Amino acid sequence: SKRFPIEDIARAYDCGIRHFGENRVQELLEKMAQWETSFPDQPVTWHMVGHLQRNKAGAVVDRGPMFHGLDSLRLAEAVNRAALNKGIVFPCLVQVNVSGEESKFGFDENDVDAALAELKALEALSVRGMMTLARPVLDPEEVRPELAKLRSLFVRNQTLFDNQLSVLSMGMSGDFEVAIEEGSTHIRLGTVIFGDRPD
Repeated sequence: SKRFPIEDIARAYDCGIRHFGENRVQELLEKMAQWETSFPDQPVTWHMVGHLQRNKAGAVVDRGPMFHGLDSLRLAEAVNRAALNKGIVFPCLVQVNVSGEESKFGFDENDVDAALAELKALEALSVRGMMTLARPVLDPEEVRPELAKLRSLFVRNQTLFDNQLSVLSMGMSGDFEVAIEEGSTHIRLGTVIFGDRPD
């Protein structure tokens, strides 16, 4: 729902959607406050799904059921500190850059195994699964190998987490059908629901 007004979110709510994601902290907090004021009897769940600066970790911890973009060990340490300060264990998804694009955040696929072992040791952080953003392509079949790669990493690391990894988040408006075929449990749909984003 990024960049869409609260009125558009309300229309999506009327169609049965109850989970909404934002990729900027300020927009997330503003929309949470707007929704609570405008629709206090219509509960929704908000998710932070974008890149998070370390100095803003405290603003996101405990805002929503989990953070969807844990993309570095330094960020993980910041989230862990913020969660410790609030006395909670905060669920997160580890972001993996399976496309290899320099413009994308996330752990390199070759570093994931070692990183997960370090993340498991952080006492106030709970790894619940993995997520990725595939390349934007016209033919979603082109990114099937990337999505299959994340599924393979997800399955391979189940033992480390006692088979407790439950979320495999991949697939957006242009490739969600292929992502589901490759095992995605969570998809992120914006354009197919709201239309083109406003400038």
